[in-house]
Amino acid sequence: MKSFFYLFSFLIIAASCKESVVEEILFAEQPAYFDWSAANVYFLLTDRFNNGDKSNDTIINRSKETGKLRSFEGGDFAGIIQKIEEGYFTDLGINAIWLTPIWEQIHDGVDEGTGYSYAFHGYWAKDWTAVEPSYGTLEEFKKLVDTAHKKDIRILLDVVINHTGPVTEQDPLWPEAWVRTGPGCTYQDQSTTVTCTLTNNLPDIRTESNQEVDLPQILVEKWKKEGRYDQEIKELDAFFATSGLKRTPVNYIIKWVTDYARETGVDGFRIDTVKHVEESVWATFNEQAKLAFEEWKKNHPKKRIHDDEFFIMGELYGYEASGGRVYPFSDQQVDYFDAGYDAMINFGFKNHAVADYKELFKRYDGFRKNLLNEKPESDAYFMNYISSHDDGQPLDANREKAMESATKLLLTPGMTQLYYGDEIARPLVVEGAIGDANLRSVMDWDQVNQEILTHWQKLGKFRNNHVAVGAGDHFSLEYEGTGTLAARFYDKKEHQDSVLIGAGLANGLLEIHVAKVFPKATRLRNAYTEKKLAVVNGKVTVMVKNGLVLLEKM
Repeated sequence: MKSFFYLFSFLIIAASCKESVVEEILFAEQPAYFDWSAANVYFLLTDRFNNGDKSNDTIINRSKETGKLRSFEGGDFAGIIQKIEEGYFTDLGINAIWLTPIWEQIHDGVDEGTGYSYAFHGYWAKDWTAVEPSYGTLEEFKKLVDTAHKKDIRILLDVVINHTGPVTEQDPLWPEAWVRTGPGCTYQDQSTTVTCTLTNNLPDIRTESNQEVDLPQILVEKWKKEGRYDQEIKELDAFFATSGLKRTPVNYIIKWVTDYARETGVDGFRIDTVKHVEESVWATFNEQAKLAFEEWKKNHPKKRIHDDEFFIMGELYGYEASGGRVYPFSDQQVDYFDAGYDAMINFGFKNHAVADYKELFKRYDGFRKNLLNEKPESDAYFMNYISSHDDGQPLDANREKAMESATKLLLTPGMTQLYYGDEIARPLVVEGAIGDANLRSVMDWDQVNQEILTHWQKLGKFRNNHVAVGAGDHFSLEYEGTGTLAARFYDKKEHQDSVLIGAGLANGLLEIHVAKVFPKATRLRNAYTEKKLAVVNGKVTVMVKNGLVLLEKM
């Protein structure tokens, strides 16, 4: 990636003069350029986001008393579609939505020590080939994908291939040739992280097995009862004949999961529990996922909105962008990017974000460049977050610094993950909830903090409109005062973009020399205040609000 400039010297002067506002000039937004390395991703639990179709709320009888926030709450595909159509995600500057797994979940529940729980979250698979009825139908999910694409929003589907759901009276244990029920993972090395069970009652798929196996009888009987056995067998025969893969447990699951790329046109997968599966399996899985997506694009030329390859992002628990490409097991270091991953979730951001803006931005620009430079022929990205569904130590657990957290997340180099409700300061501590249930409360659309939401919207739109924010080369500008000023420049694939960012500044008027960032500009726009500014003698006078200046070309 080239930079526009290599050395900057700017004079920033606090001013008492009026803001150099240009009146009656319309700012026409151009279609945003997309680069996964700068994506603004909205992560949601389907069940907890929005209930758009109450008819499917009790379609499966899951009526036992549960722990606080551990039952199904009614969220569904229809509710997500509704918010896409309303422009909710567009207003936030979101260009990708990540949904938790959508396949059919176990019908009963279990108590893992935090209260009786049903599989509302989507991580307890019963049948990978069917959609969870409480969320909707496969056709509704296809509509969701199509609706998002019409808004230039990509879809990331969460997938898990290394375990089934817990065993219950209604959800029998799969055959021994398919799963193990012990030993539990001890994390002493890579082996004791992979060939083991995550919990006592979460059967682990034998992903290392090269033994060909028959289908579990419970699936055969289920498919026959549902009248789709012949079709499923026909598809399996075709997949194994075409791929040349053996009929091992994990290869069946690879077929079933990649079907969602082949049939729905989702743009990528977010993969759960990366370190619990062998790299060779991930290489096969990721290759098949990309092939499946190419098949969808070939079969749906009028629906495709881009020519990108299928995107693969991993949840490698404990991975930090500061470590570069490798994950350090005690006995060896593993580069999962070499197995076909494009990006990893960065678990380190919440700790690094305690730094001031200048140090945080500079540090993350270094992480971004280091990842790209380690193997220039193989791009590698990371995604930052401040809260998530299974991280019990979020950046701002009590939502006391909601606006600062937003500023740091959305202006830091790298991809961003907005976890549902971050934008309205949804509580992460809920009275009566135990464990991760605190992090998974229902989105309350009647309790929206408009000031915080507007702040997220302005920052999110700026990030979406300017790929330089997340993926541009970063240069700190000389500035004597609180906070920081910086320029970012992006030049890749014949697309160029530049912005000037101020964060943590003192509110009030500020005069900034901008000629070296915007050499030919006669007008600029402060995207945060939505004011159009005249450039006079290479300078603009801008009003700082909430510590922010977001300058862009007009």
